[in-house]
Amino acid sequence: MNPFPLILADLRAMRITAVFSVLLIALSIAMGIAVSAQERALRKASARAADDFPLLIGAAGSETQLVLSAVYLQPYALPLLDGATLKRLAGDPRVSGLSPVAPGDIYRGWPIVGVAPELVTRWGRVAPFEGRVFLKMGEAVLGSEVRLRMGEEFFATHGRAGDKHAPGEEDEDEDQHRHDNGAFVAVGRMPATGSPFDRAILVPIESVWAIHGQSVSHGGDLSRLGPPFDGDVPGVPAVVVRPKQVADAYQLRSEYRHNGALALFPAEVLTSIYQSLGDVRDLLVAASAANNLLLLASILMLATILVGLRRRRYAVLRALGATRTFVALTIWGGLVSLLAIGASLGLLLGFGAARLLSTWMQMRSGLALAPALGDGEILFSLGIFLVGALLMGAVSTVMALKGDVAKQLRF
Repeated sequence: MNPFPLILADLRAMRITAVFSVLLIALSIAMGIAVSAQERALRKASARAADDFPLLIGAAGSETQLVLSAVYLQPYALPLLDGATLKRLAGDPRVSGLSPVAPGDIYRGWPIVGVAPELVTRWGRVAPFEGRVFLKMGEAVLGSEVRLRMGEEFFATHGRAGDKHAPGEEDEDEDQHRHDNGAFVAVGRMPATGSPFDRAILVPIESVWAIHGQSVSHGGDLSRLGPPFDGDVPGVPAVVVRPKQVADAYQLRSEYRHNGALALFPAEVLTSIYQSLGDVRDLLVAASAANNLLLLASILMLATILVGLRRRRYAVLRALGATRTFVALTIWGGLVSLLAIGASLGLLLGFGAARLLSTWMQMRSGLALAPALGDGEILFSLGIFLVGALLMGAVSTVMALKGDVAKQLRF
């Protein structure tokens, strides 16, 4: 005999309960999957954004704040690295390229970052897809998400702590903090890099110094931008250094960790952050797993009640000649069908939730997050399914088949 028609009949008979059971299972599994997929996507996106920052040097202070400010453009007030150190780095034979990184000013919520031309092109790896790189002070290159037109003029505004208005959104308070000598014209736009620099406006570091009443002579050549620097060089929040060799990188890191300076590989700080994220993820996944176990216990109790209520029907099947194996398959098939649908739906809901979380985090951080279902998420869902299938099959089948058929038919 074919048990599937009876399984379908059972599911139709308890359709409301079946729907709620599937939703409970799906939501429980989705929570664990969303956390795991989102955490992995954040790791990949943050590591990719730091690829073009091989070595960071700043003034002594917090390593985490240095990385978050220079690489991810978070609004931290960093101490300034003295100009003498910047000049010494620019002339160091172990350095193949360097660029100051000076965030602080804004325009309509977009951060304005003072850099050298080398960092704009990511050390020659990318080129503007519209316009060109700045060639003189007062010119600006736009990130891919900055909604300004080529040739449009704008004024830099002094950034304020706690300023949270969205990029591109006009703010009346900005006009009160505008730099009257901070006029820029957009001359280029870079392709998307998947980093916070996609929503930044990149300008010559010399322009940032000039806006704040400082200047660099460049030997009297006013058209030259970037290193090497001459004369009295102002301080900068951070410097990105591109060493010539791996050994040079470690030597520079060791040499510039003293005398008021701080040198680090961004990967060092990211590893620490990932560890913290991993600890939080483990706690959330553990909480999700405990929730899943409680949910399975609840579903198991519900299944036991349902089987008890339908025991007379199963007794009729046995009285008509159905074997114990057939009745067991009918009961187990119905319950496991609910669990399989719930686990599959949980995978889809978890992926959808991770995509929503990624969209929200991308709006806040500028990182291009691309969550995907991996082996861990699939095995997690499969494990819940297998454990639930064993429990439901064993307990519910024993409940249905125990007792005398004649007595069950009388009730």
